[in-house]
Amino acid sequence: MSAEAPTPDPEMPRRRSRVVKSNRTQILLFSILTLILTAAVVWGGRTWLRNSETLVFAVGEANGPEARFAARLATVLKNNSSRLRLKIVPNGDNAKALSQFDRKDANLAILRTDARIPPRARALAILDHDLFLLISPGGKKIKTIADLKKKKIAVIADSESSVALVRNILELPDTADAAARIQMAPPGSTFDKLFASGFGAVIKVAHASHIVKDKSYEQIAKRGGFTLNAIDSAKAIARKNPAISEETVATGMLSASPAVPEEDVDTIGLEWLLVAQSRLSTTTVSDLARIIYENKAELALTDGFASKIEPAATDKDAFIVAHPGAAEYINDEIKSFVERYSDLMYVALLALSIIGSIFAAIYTKVTRIAPEKASQLATAILDVGERMEYATSLDALDELQDELETILRGVVIGLRDGTISSDGLDTFKLGYEFVRDEIGLRREHLKRHPPPPDDKVVAVKTAQSA
Repeated sequence: MSAEAPTPDPEMPRRRSRVVKSNRTQILLFSILTLILTAAVVWGGRTWLRNSETLVFAVGEANGPEARFAARLATVLKNNSSRLRLKIVPNGDNAKALSQFDRKDANLAILRTDARIPPRARALAILDHDLFLLISPGGKKIKTIADLKKKKIAVIADSESSVALVRNILELPDTADAAARIQMAPPGSTFDKLFASGFGAVIKVAHASHIVKDKSYEQIAKRGGFTLNAIDSAKAIARKNPAISEETVATGMLSASPAVPEEDVDTIGLEWLLVAQSRLSTTTVSDLARIIYENKAELALTDGFASKIEPAATDKDAFIVAHPGAAEYINDEIKSFVERYSDLMYVALLALSIIGSIFAAIYTKVTRIAPEKASQLATAILDVGERMEYATSLDALDELQDELETILRGVVIGLRDGTISSDGLDTFKLGYEFVRDEIGLRREHLKRHPPPPDDKVVAVKTAQSA
């Protein structure tokens, strides 16, 4: 008796169709989850990098120049969409503001170099200069410091600290006689009134930015009412007192017609510095310095204060050492995005690679399909970015650019041929965009700062031509 052939199961094709549909659904769901997770990691990284930071700015009087400068800086930061924000805290005077800074209750402050310098203060920028103008009656010159010591002196300044500084410069003892000979001028005093009341010399301490805009000097000069004298030992005074700087009153600075002074005059002065706490991160201060130096015009006050912002001294022997972040910007040593965050990028890409591998394993187990992995291509992209640090010429950058484009063409061909799956494509795209943009920034840097010519090559060419 022959065996009967098995009866085909009519439900088999239906079950296979349901399995295929189920696998396709699972693949779609896993793909969507992978994209969501990748987007979440990228968004989280961008949020972490651009997380806003609030800096406390201690200032003196609420309507003083320090407070008005801080308000301008806060507006500039906001207009430039900076991650930095300012919280301005007024104090009764600048000394109290520095005390708040010294207690670490503030991140930023403005000080004049003759103030008590907090030990953790680091310079960001020179906002202005106070010049010492040595004035005598018209036609009566004061040639030396010794001659000045013999005269009764009036000091026109914003505070008594300038009077104490003049006494210190002249090395006069703290006695009643010295106090009588060097006095603070009454508010609203003019040179004419002070000379008429018995003063033989006037020392005016004022912002250089104010002096340039003050038209009263020109009016007095037309009447022949004063003589501007040089301080003959300015260099020696500055060397003896590090808080004091050598300054120059340029020709015609006080008056254009008649020209006062008729030629450059040496004098002494003090600097107004914007300072930050030494504990502030290099990145934060570098970002702040960039905003300040790139927006000088918007930071200048109407009365002239901070109208000529200058870089802080970056020498190690400077009176107030520059903050590393400010020095990094001033010396054009700012690290690129890839250099600064290469470790973070590597970790992020590694994490995304691991996540992709896990999902690929899940795909393989559920669907029994083993897609090709593309994570190694992201590593190749990072390798190009790391070698870009050593590219010192445009030709070297062109080679790296060609290598980058070769990797990209390989990915496109692989996606077309099916040899490379779309798994990990977001990771590759992120790395490619980072390195491509960095090559562009490096190219612009080399154009602005070309490497010095090779003397040896020039010598060989000269010998051959001979």
